[in-house]
Amino acid sequence: MFSAEEIRSDFKIFSRPENEGLIYLDSAATTHRPECVIQAEADFYRSNNANPLRGLYALSIRATDDYENARASVAKFLNAAEPAEIIFTRNASESLNLVAYTIGLSEVQAGDEVVVSCMEHHSNILPWQMVCNAKGAKLVWLECDSSAEISEQEIKAKINSKTKIVAVAQVSNVFGITNPIEQIASYAHKVGNGGKGAYVVVDGAQSAPHKKIDVQALDADFFAFSGHKLCAPMGIGALYGKKHLLEKIPPFLRGGEMIEYVTRETATFAEVPHKFEAGTVNAGGAVALAKAIEYIQGIGLGNIEKNDDSLAQTMIEGMKKIPYLHIIGNNDYKKHCGIVTFTIDGVHPHDIASILDTEKIAVRAGHHCAQPLMQKLGVGSTARASCYFYNTQQEVEVFIEKLKLVRRWMGFKE
Repeated sequence: MFSAEEIRSDFKIFSRPENEGLIYLDSAATTHRPECVIQAEADFYRSNNANPLRGLYALSIRATDDYENARASVAKFLNAAEPAEIIFTRNASESLNLVAYTIGLSEVQAGDEVVVSCMEHHSNILPWQMVCNAKGAKLVWLECDSSAEISEQEIKAKINSKTKIVAVAQVSNVFGITNPIEQIASYAHKVGNGGKGAYVVVDGAQSAPHKKIDVQALDADFFAFSGHKLCAPMGIGALYGKKHLLEKIPPFLRGGEMIEYVTRETATFAEVPHKFEAGTVNAGGAVALAKAIEYIQGIGLGNIEKNDDSLAQTMIEGMKKIPYLHIIGNNDYKKHCGIVTFTIDGVHPHDIASILDTEKIAVRAGHHCAQPLMQKLGVGSTARASCYFYNTQQEVEVFIEKLKLVRRWMGFKE
């Protein structure tokens, strides 16, 4: 098991004078980057900066090798069958839009159904609303129970022969709950689309940084994640897609590099995955993403999961002792993936975040880009604390002690 105290020296942001004493509990929004990741991106631009895939000279060839080696690293990280199943994007949102604008608009027809869960991030709702509105299809919601879980009964009630696409987050960014993707995929592939099988799209933005991902075992048709949530730079992400599906769907963006041949009237597109990577790519970001994957694999995703559970246990047990505080979701700390969302009676979540900020504790407050879920829960917004492997038990304990004082600081008499 790694030591959070020891690895914090890899993250220079914590040693900056302006961040002295910072307790950062907002990693579900974005993580920090270790020095080796920042260095990897800088080294690419210092040593191998050239436009990949286009040049026949040595520098461009090195840039191409770096870029394609990064693709291979992501493929191995997700256990994709081959690197060609990995498309580089800016983030999970772009990846999900890519699927919606390609297979969604080309495959969904009037009368079809697209199934999403009630706990989806807006990035996995709005693209499917667009598809349904454009094609005359119906958006169907998988509802969770009082424990924030989607039951087998609900899966079988909502996925049927009319279902063309099922789009679900593997881990909720509000509840931290891990959804039963294997079960959903198995049933969707069995009964969806008139028995031919529905397409299963997985938002892995919150799961990829915390769990070992095996897209083949999940049997996901598509899997999206963002680099910035797993210690990589902002502006780089990836989409996994089964190769036979990527080969049959049209490109998302059109322009340079994604073509094989162009005439005045027609174009022949490049092979997968380059068919989906129009224009100059974020090669430096891809290289840094590969380094981030190497870094967290060095720590061990199994160790990260254990640390998530340990910190969540401390947090939830402490919160349960605070009057007027309500944990949103499951009370089992093992079902939170390091994410704990909560409210405090009489105190707006924005005030909770602002008060904690004066104590140098960073938490998120708002609807967390999950307004349909907030509406279901009957709350306008919540506060959210989210941990990662660089957080310590001592930080969580300090956080709990400060939480106990929030109502008093707001003028309430206990």
